[in-house]
Amino acid sequence: MFVNPVYAQCPVCIITVGGGLFLAEKFKIDSLLISIWISALNTAVAYYMVTKIKKPILNSGYLWSILFYLLTVAYLDISRQLSNQNPVFGVDRSLLGLSLGLLISIFSIHLDFILRRLNKGKVYFYYQKVIVPLIILIITTFIFKKII
Repeated sequence: MFVNPVYAQCPVCIITVGGGLFLAEKFKIDSLLISIWISALNTAVAYYMVTKIKKPILNSGYLWSILFYLLTVAYLDISRQLSNQNPVFGVDRSLLGLSLGLLISIFSIHLDFILRRLNKGKVYFYYQKVIVPLIILIITTFIFKKII
């Protein structure tokens, strides 16, 4: 008996991140920091969505994460929100945040898999799949808060 791993992210977490983004904009938090969380939300939605797709060719969290990333960048560009005003490291703040969020989210998902593999397929602590990405995103946010 072989069990396929599940690549889902918690739908409650997806809603929580979305609500957090709404509050962040109201409190005038920097667009780089908000974009990190937007991209993390996109990645979480993508990995959750693939669990509902039956066609093998479309059942890739990477594919959907990159597609959501590109659609978000296209939307921000069309709506002229990618202005490159006040860039960080020469890159637009929102574009940098989206890119970092995508990379950090995928890294944290893989870190969860590595931790499970090291522990013979079991989690080290309850809600590990939620806590690991959340802690990495919070640390990344604090690091970039200090840099900018």
